[in-house]
Amino acid sequence: MRVGTGVDVHALVEGRPLVLGGVTVPHDRGLAGHSDGDVVAHAIIDALLGAAALGDIGTHFPPDDPRYKDADSLSLLANVARLLRENGWRTANLDATIVAERPPMASHIPTMRQNVAAALQVAVDSVSIKATTTDGLGLTGRGEGIAAHAVVAIEAIS
Repeated sequence: MRVGTGVDVHALVEGRPLVLGGVTVPHDRGLAGHSDGDVVAHAIIDALLGAAALGDIGTHFPPDDPRYKDADSLSLLANVARLLRENGWRTANLDATIVAERPPMASHIPTMRQNVAAALQVAVDSVSIKATTTDGLGLTGRGEGIAAHAVVAIEAIS
């Protein structure tokens, strides 16, 4: 068994959809990024890659590579799950936290969990996603961006 952590932060900008955990969340702005900017998927990707000692998201999906322009981050997550399996690992469980002052997340979290579980080919009860605010403090509190943190446990495939 191994454990990994991941963190991702993107600025909120006009003219882009807000995608979190593969869900398009209604909001007046979306996340800047080379891909769709899904900080939930990105934090999980980095946590998985870190746990398996396979580098980081930028190594596997470089931000200057046109193949990943506006990429669906759940597809990238599925690719990482495949890479882990090829290296003898599978996801045991994960816990991710979205840090955003708004929009409200609660109604979207069940679908995010389902999306992430499907991408990783694990049971939904192995995926925890929750949200919190910073009570108006920092870049997330001021509504300048959204962050996500993830902790994952992976286990050797027997």
